[in-house]
Amino acid sequence: MTGRPTIESAWTAEPFVPASRSLRTLQRAVQDCRGCPLYADTTRAVFGEGPRNAPIVLVGEQPGDREDRQGHPFVGPAGGVLWRCLEDAGIERDEVFVTNAVKHFKHEDRGKRRLHKKPSTAEVEACHPWLDAELRAVGGRVIVALGATAARSLFGRPMPIAASRGRALRVEDRPAIVTYHPSAVLRADDAAAVIRAALVEDLRRAQRLAMADA
Repeated sequence: MTGRPTIESAWTAEPFVPASRSLRTLQRAVQDCRGCPLYADTTRAVFGEGPRNAPIVLVGEQPGDREDRQGHPFVGPAGGVLWRCLEDAGIERDEVFVTNAVKHFKHEDRGKRRLHKKPSTAEVEACHPWLDAELRAVGGRVIVALGATAARSLFGRPMPIAASRGRALRVEDRPAIVTYHPSAVLRADDAAAVIRAALVEDLRRAQRLAMADA
């Protein structure tokens, strides 16, 4: 092994991220990002949405097919699960800022369909400057990692969901929670009700932490 950096390790969005804390400026700039190859086969980058003073920041994995086409996060089937779980947890939409660790839709073509493909560690790390910029711009008091990819991006290391749930975690100066991605409910079959209940429980915990830190 030579120790020379691979092409993947050199990927980074850093040169494309403006210093501004304006969400509108960041949202415009992300469309020009070429920090990794994912931009080349997508419709657009999908930036986070919600009030900049939202007390809770929800971080998912990446946009899906519908998010890529419409340009908004969590508008597909997993988004439907998330919004219903938030309602069950007693959390209003204006209490959350929703985003993803990766801003472009990674997929593989199957005929006319585009099927989700998990982002690599290099792609997650390359996109992390955008997530950092969002967290600087949004005044969320609690950060919730929805799924393993989001947790990997936020904490810089693998974070198994089952072992990480309920732990007192922090992202810099903010309390953080690791829980299931809503897509896990769609994939779980017999365990769907259990995973959904855990997600709602964790969202309620996030709201309690946000209120305690107000």
